[in-house]
Amino acid sequence: MNTLTVALAQALVVAAFFAVPSFSDDDEALKKDLTAVIALHGLPCGEVVAVTVLAENDYAASCKDGNKYHVYLNAEGRVVVEKQK
Repeated sequence: MNTLTVALAQALVVAAFFAVPSFSDDDEALKKDLTAVIALHGLPCGEVVAVTVLAENDYAASCKDGNKYHVYLNAEGRVVVEKQK
């Protein structure tokens, strides 16, 4: 391999290393936000431990206590939380 290829490969590895924590930080913030939204709706959860993004402003949240919720914005712009089975 030539020097340019080696340098490019090293730069990509370094960029990937620093990019991973930013996804983790966003994910943790989203989990905290969804935990708060579910609690404000008066539903049991405790803590959101897993989130699946279904679409923009549309999430499937799994809670520490085993409950699962679908959290989304309806057509009027209101947050809706539906318990899933």
